[in-house]
Amino acid sequence: MGMDIEKLLAEMTLEEKASLLSGGDFWHTKAVDRLGIPAVMMSDGPHGLRKQDEKGDHLGINDSIKAVCFPAASATAASFDREVLRRLGEGIGDACQHEDLSTILGPAVCIKRSPLCGRNFEYFSEDPYLAGELATAHIQGVQSRNIGTSIKHFAANSQEHRRMSSDSVVDERTLREIYLPAFETAVKKAQPWTVMCSYNKVNGEYASQNHWLLTEVLRDEWGFEGYVMSDWGAVSDRVKGVAAGLDLEMPASGGSNDARIVAAVRAGELAEEDVDKSVRRILTIIDRYMSNRKPETEWNMEAQHCLAGKLAADCMVLLKNEDQILPFKTDEKVAVIGKFAAQPRYQGGGSSHINSFRVESLMDALEGNDKIVYARGYDIVTEEPDEELISQAVAAAASCDKAVIVAGLPDSFESEGYDRTHMRMPRCQVELIERVAQANANTVVVLYNGSPVEMPWIDCVKGVVEGYLGGQAVGAATKAVLWGEVNPSGRLPESFPLHLEDNPSYLSYQGEGNTAVYTEGVFVGYRYYDKKKMDVLFPFGFGLSYTTFAYDNLRLSAGEIDDTQTLEVCVDVTNTGSAAGKEVVQLYVGAPECEVFRPVRELKGFEKVELAPGETKTLKFTLDKRSFAYWSVKLHDWFVADGDYSIQIGRNSRDIVLCQSVKVTGTTPEPLEKVSPDTIFLDLQKNPKAMAVLQPLLQKMMEAFTGGKEDQTDAAAEAVSDEMGQAMMRYMPLRGLMSFGGGAVTYDTLLELAEKINSME
Repeated sequence: MGMDIEKLLAEMTLEEKASLLSGGDFWHTKAVDRLGIPAVMMSDGPHGLRKQDEKGDHLGINDSIKAVCFPAASATAASFDREVLRRLGEGIGDACQHEDLSTILGPAVCIKRSPLCGRNFEYFSEDPYLAGELATAHIQGVQSRNIGTSIKHFAANSQEHRRMSSDSVVDERTLREIYLPAFETAVKKAQPWTVMCSYNKVNGEYASQNHWLLTEVLRDEWGFEGYVMSDWGAVSDRVKGVAAGLDLEMPASGGSNDARIVAAVRAGELAEEDVDKSVRRILTIIDRYMSNRKPETEWNMEAQHCLAGKLAADCMVLLKNEDQILPFKTDEKVAVIGKFAAQPRYQGGGSSHINSFRVESLMDALEGNDKIVYARGYDIVTEEPDEELISQAVAAAASCDKAVIVAGLPDSFESEGYDRTHMRMPRCQVELIERVAQANANTVVVLYNGSPVEMPWIDCVKGVVEGYLGGQAVGAATKAVLWGEVNPSGRLPESFPLHLEDNPSYLSYQGEGNTAVYTEGVFVGYRYYDKKKMDVLFPFGFGLSYTTFAYDNLRLSAGEIDDTQTLEVCVDVTNTGSAAGKEVVQLYVGAPECEVFRPVRELKGFEKVELAPGETKTLKFTLDKRSFAYWSVKLHDWFVADGDYSIQIGRNSRDIVLCQSVKVTGTTPEPLEKVSPDTIFLDLQKNPKAMAVLQPLLQKMMEAFTGGKEDQTDAAAEAVSDEMGQAMMRYMPLRGLMSFGGGAVTYDTLLELAEKINSME
């Protein structure tokens, strides 16, 4: 039988209530033994358990239990497959039940503003729609096992530099369109049990005490029902945090902040009702877990290891396949080169670091294959090329039909706690790739990395596979893709720029001191590159296959809708090649030109479909108001501008293969700007009622710019063209009636006219 939470609240002392609002230790909530309230444990995630039995820490310094490391979010996002995330979540949920863990800390959905963020390997995408859909599936998978999730880090947490003091200064529209929607989608569709607030400030207020974020947006607007916990050590003013909606401080505060809460209530500085709200939320989640505990749940690590490998294979992205060099044939002699081929980098550093019960490298997966020649090629202790290692690799490559180099970024290049300073790979790897490619023209590169890298060597090699950080079974997945046991179907969840300097946040990333201004606004990732028609190394959504696909028969359910209606979009996809494979169909919406700066296109739908050779399937998408809307800072709400929108079906953001338009009408008008003597006529013309009031006075002013030419000399008439006069009229403020209205208007008259217009319904 569950807790009687209201009865418990009535029986608790203020001190006991306050005690529940901070951790009991590093990983547990507090117990209240007198009332039978248990402590429950949580653990780092998001792609596996980092349960620490003894001394806890937040950065992975102390050992945790042996567990299964699934692919990191940078990899799973590349799957473009909700099912991959759901299955991963189910596996983690089973492990949590077995280990008596109430909550796994994840998923992390912060937007990849820059390739430099040290924690990008833990985040899904530069696109909020993709991040939100995948986070939803992950949460649903975990919580189907009656284990809580903690979606993080809320909000605008896109850098590690000064991460505990930085102020993310983001305009309202950018927050709403880019940095909040992934959280919003997950909350509305999946109701994570908890939300973790971030370290940083958001527009001048720490996220841990930001009432607008934690209460007005998260709870009042989105309907979040669980509790909010702090990131570890993120609390600044605990009393202010309780009032703002921060329920649980983690880790333990040693009783100090508990005492501050009690003192604030007794001094009338904090409402006890706010304390009760937090206690009620925390107890509700504890009760939900305790009522559904199943410590007898089997945790079959070997089975999960196999699952991790299958998921990783679905996440790998084939970036280049010149002359169909891949897949390798079983009778070909292949040189496998690179330290990562034997000791893979398969996860990131910091709080998500898993103590894997086993790790399967590519060389492990190839054990017993007499067609394989291995050479280490490089070391990761230093960036400097080792001539002996490179020479051995060159000799191995020259002796084989084909060569594959497994390269990428070492742990020291990207980790929680600090940002990268560049996008380069280690020099030793770059030189190795170039030298091996000279020795064997049939060279392929496999990359293990959590973020985009520059590829100065790409023209030297025939094949490139982006493996991201694929979890502990990454070797089995790599073998499956290289030798064609799995047809690669991953797509890039982020743009790969040619150079770091091309990134839209380049000039302002990390900020000045503690102030980080998001100067690029909504133009993050492909929204920027596509708007500028800028060359990129690989566009958002890009990925190749061992087969080919054709798109046909795009059809819309209507040619015209308003924003209260939905639009059904159907398209046929056919496998036109000779191998079975999966295609990721991407739906983008392009908005009509308007005064608000908008991207060329935005992802609003995606589906992965598996097709046998010659098979055709029909995919269906549903678009609603949000698919067409932008955030209006006038309305403080979503707004659909009237116009023709393009429905685009693409292989990626740069390869649109089918397109149709739909006329969309908004049902909510934007409020008109208040009229003053400084309002220009271009803006007044948008207000029919204003124009009706002003019409009697406008003729004289118009004549001052465009009329009376019959009385002018030829030179004067040429000096003021009709176009010039009309333009000057458009940009003239209302007060121009005083100067060019023949003396018929005074400033007081203008004020009266403005007041009359503003009072009209």
